[in-house]
Amino acid sequence: MQSDQQDPRIARGMTAQLSRWRERLNGGEQALGWKVGFGARAAMEKLGITAPLIGFLTDRALVSSGVTLSLANWKKPLAEPEIAVHMGSDLPAGADRDAVKRAIRGIGPAIELADLDRPPDDVEQILAGNIYQRHVILGPCDTSRAGGVLDGLTGRILRNGTEVARTSDPQANTGDLIDIVRHVADVLAACGERLRAGQIIITGSIVPPLWVEVGEEVVFQLDPIGGVSIRFAA
Repeated sequence: MQSDQQDPRIARGMTAQLSRWRERLNGGEQALGWKVGFGARAAMEKLGITAPLIGFLTDRALVSSGVTLSLANWKKPLAEPEIAVHMGSDLPAGADRDAVKRAIRGIGPAIELADLDRPPDDVEQILAGNIYQRHVILGPCDTSRAGGVLDGLTGRILRNGTEVARTSDPQANTGDLIDIVRHVADVLAACGERLRAGQIIITGSIVPPLWVEVGEEVVFQLDPIGGVSIRFAA
């Protein structure tokens, strides 16, 4: 996976984003991990980037599976079923694939909730706004899949009890999982930070994002690991 760190839009956007992140940590929030966005090939081509954008997650973003979430004041809410990578050790910049695999404690299902409250056409502003991130729901971490083993996984997405998407190739829409983790470590190091043990990375939507509305329920079942769900209210 190529790097866009010489892109001034990304440099400025990450500087603004991480300044906001540090302010929130200083205000009492706890670092949870990182997210990637706009990693699908068509999205990268549209923005003129060669690798996904990186955003942050804190404990304030975390909501429990099965809860009902209010969409009051949201503009264009969407849900993204994703693979969550759970880090077992720190990962520095420049790590090779074997080092990345050794650092991954396990994987599990996740749903990211975002609010597309402005047009997704300005890379700097997308990054400064933390890539529209609002919440994340995390499922169980399967440590038998340490190293990022994806063999035999099937992702099923249900809306109001009806299956609306299914994939047995969770990397088809996001790109290679190991490359994504390595990319996150490299970007953070370039910004003076580090990918840490205990952090999670949600690695991008495994199918096209779902626009959601009040009254709906979204379930993401990552077989055979487990699932997560969320309901939406006014």
